[in-house]
Amino acid sequence: MDLLRYVAFSADPAGGNPAGVVLDATGLDESAMAATAAQVGFSETAFVVPLDDGTLRIRYFSPRTEVPFCGHATIATAVAYAERHGVGEMRLRTNAGPVCVSTALTPAGSVVATLVSVPTKTAPLSEEALADLLDALRWPVTDLDPTLPPRAAYAGAWHPVIAAATRDRLAALDYDMRALAGLMARHDWATVDLIWRQTPVVFHARNPFPPGGVVEDPATGAAAAALGGYLRELGLVPLPARVTVHQGYDMGRPSTIEVGIPEQRSSGVTVTGTAVPLPR
Repeated sequence: MDLLRYVAFSADPAGGNPAGVVLDATGLDESAMAATAAQVGFSETAFVVPLDDGTLRIRYFSPRTEVPFCGHATIATAVAYAERHGVGEMRLRTNAGPVCVSTALTPAGSVVATLVSVPTKTAPLSEEALADLLDALRWPVTDLDPTLPPRAAYAGAWHPVIAAATRDRLAALDYDMRALAGLMARHDWATVDLIWRQTPVVFHARNPFPPGGVVEDPATGAAAAALGGYLRELGLVPLPARVTVHQGYDMGRPSTIEVGIPEQRSSGVTVTGTAVPLPR
């Protein structure tokens, strides 16, 4: 097994979100994948099995559990694959459904990858679920942005979207990990997408990930795609839209995620980013 380590959504190995990548996991069973991900310790490790029809079966494991879809590990996998096999189109089979990824060379010669999410959707949060979530986050309801209503959003995995009224509120992340982990397990939430809107199309985000044993993700492509679907469904941006999500700055691992939101609600949201290998 050739285990690669990449950083996604940054051109600097000191930024972005680290991901493990196994480009040929043929013969590995689920227990071996889970053990490898736990040993690597990154928020996710991706395991790829090439199939006879030219598609790639991909599974994502955190140190504690398998997740149906992971954006940053997909970008890392696509860049690693393109560096070895050339840029082009990739067709992935995820637990959440088919995901297409395209890779291209930048003028500087690096690889950039764009994924197209599965169809997005949103769902309301019950008063009880929202109250429990804010209690676990230790956020008073008065700290919320009333123009961005709380809602669960999906683009391969579910993420509650909670908008802070100020950048300071977003920066002061101090939550009850045990309480939040239990709440997320009950509602099948992958991460919590905490956001602050700087401009109509520029957002800052933080993503607690206690179900995976990770306090916070420095870049979360799946949540960024879900945010794009949320903005489209609630009519919060003019369409089509290009949205930039800045994440990881409060952790010292700055990341940039570009989100493309088409007009058609049946179309997936695009997520674009770079990735670079971590020094061995």
